[in-house]
Amino acid sequence: VKPMTPRCSVPKAVPVGKSASLHCHENEGFPKSTYSWYRNSEPLSPDTKSSTKSHNSSYTLNPTTGTLVFHAVHKGDTGRYSCIATNDAGFAKCEEQEMEV
Repeated sequence: VKPMTPRCSVPKAVPVGKSASLHCHENEGFPKSTYSWYRNSEPLSPDTKSSTKSHNSSYTLNPTTGTLVFHAVHKGDTGRYSCIATNDAGFAKCEEQEMEV
């Protein structure tokens, strides 16, 4: 079963240096969806070590739960965030939401 459009929650504004949690979830898809996050249409790597784009960003992305946690946000984390739920039958994307730091 193709995933439904996931519900995304993105904080509107986060003070510099604070943590921020972004959530993405849908429960119609079978098999269970995995989640990927995008900032300004650029994919965020689940592994921050290997990604060159996020060298100054500290976050944890859990593809199974759809949770993206920034440990200490900085100005560079400002942007439009969206999430895609994917399984064998297809994918669905939530609307982009702005997060201001």
